[in-house]
Amino acid sequence: MSNLLQVRDLHVTFVTPDRTVNAVNGVSFDVRRGETLGILGESGSGKSVTLRSILRLHPEHRTRWSGSIKLEGDEILTMGRGALSDLRGQRVAMIFQEPATAFDPVFTIGHQIAETVRRHTGKGEADSWTRARELLEMVRIPSPAQRLKAYPHEMSGGMRQRAMIALALSCNPSLLLADEPTTALDATVQIQVLLLIRELQRELDVGVIFVTHDIGVAVEVSDRIGVMYAGKIVELAPVEQMVDAPRHPYSRGLLASTVHDGMRGRRLEAIPGAPPDLAEVPTGCSFALRCKFVQSNCVARPPDLREVGGSHLVRCVLVDAQEAGVAA
Repeated sequence: MSNLLQVRDLHVTFVTPDRTVNAVNGVSFDVRRGETLGILGESGSGKSVTLRSILRLHPEHRTRWSGSIKLEGDEILTMGRGALSDLRGQRVAMIFQEPATAFDPVFTIGHQIAETVRRHTGKGEADSWTRARELLEMVRIPSPAQRLKAYPHEMSGGMRQRAMIALALSCNPSLLLADEPTTALDATVQIQVLLLIRELQRELDVGVIFVTHDIGVAVEVSDRIGVMYAGKIVELAPVEQMVDAPRHPYSRGLLASTVHDGMRGRRLEAIPGAPPDLAEVPTGCSFALRCKFVQSNCVARPPDLREVGGSHLVRCVLVDAQEAGVAA
């Protein structure tokens, strides 16, 4: 599979009169066609900031970007407003976390999908509404002709999220961004939406970046998983390797703090402490203050992201010194 998206040394900084926040600090990854990359981490780790930077959705007057984001060879960070407007929705689309606020409440679902189709494909009024109905059928919304006339508040949370997926896929994008799209849904509907996204991704051969803080969700939908902490990717690996043999202490801590079968009567392990303030990024490893394997060289300089076998990358001095086995 060829690379669809290339992100290289991405830095995102938010500047206000009061403080400067280094939200993303040198993130690099690729997404291939037909692949789902899961990005996993705690709140505040930089997951959603990274995702939204691909569409440059942050306020430009207080956001500073550096590095490179290329979609099929086109640099997004230097793209003009016209080209960026064409890219959004047509080449790259996004499924937002809460469709109730992502949809405009004063227009019907059908109107909003048809308008997007007209904007990016040039179809006429009738053809745009036909396409909107086809999309609602594709995401398995019952009675699609009637639902086209419904306002967002007239639909359930799960149905609104399906409509959001339909809107995102309306112009056949090559890259789909999903920002914790199942967080607000109950468990049964969450599974249905996850299976739908996975099925459509395979059927349409689109690349997907799926942001979540839920390990179970990441494992369910991803081909590879990138673990983020304090604005950096600390581990990146195929999903099987990430689950069976995580190498970074933070990745291990996330897996250990997850409820699973066979835990009845056992205390749930938790990662001590809290993530660092990104207005003052630590000199060395950002996880050092919470890591039970911390060494003196952990705080001396930031560790590099190193390959530990195949496509498994880890940012940890324990790996550098070949001492990961001791930490196990």
